[in-house]
Amino acid sequence: MEDKELLQKLRSPETRNYGFNLLVREYQKRVYWHVRKMVIDHDDADDLTQEVFIKIHKHIDGFREDAQLYTWIYRIATNECLSFLQRKKRRFFLPIGDVEGELAAKLDSSSQLSGDDIQLKLQKALLKLPDKQRLVFNMKYFDDMPYDQISEITDTSVGALKASYHHAVKKIEDYLSE
Repeated sequence: MEDKELLQKLRSPETRNYGFNLLVREYQKRVYWHVRKMVIDHDDADDLTQEVFIKIHKHIDGFREDAQLYTWIYRIATNECLSFLQRKKRRFFLPIGDVEGELAAKLDSSSQLSGDDIQLKLQKALLKLPDKQRLVFNMKYFDDMPYDQISEITDTSVGALKASYHHAVKKIEDYLSE
């Protein structure tokens, strides 16, 4: 279904619930995995995914259509992830390394994440990155998003994104070669 049709259903009182169900079916899996790559833990990712769709439901009438619906949804999901990680650091007064350690322990113990040793090492390397660099790396490397779309989602210039991705790749290479 095209975004225009979906938005019409979402904005009409008679079809709002049906339209929202269609929207969730269309985007839930992608939003979940976008969030999961940032927060690692399944339960946290599940909760944040629900929060994202609650925000979408509340604010869909404010969507101005100056970006694609997908971009708007990813921006909400991205902001929720970054806010969650900040709250987690503040709530426990943890230095950044302790949050990394906690997420790395979840990687080691997660039965829902599969992969060989190199994949696990890559995920641990990603945890060493600052949140925004990890976000850019995930969107570019795993989701294969073009820089201009990442720019719309993160509200960051393409040049800054390219630099951030380059730095992330260099840090990951250094970590993997240790």
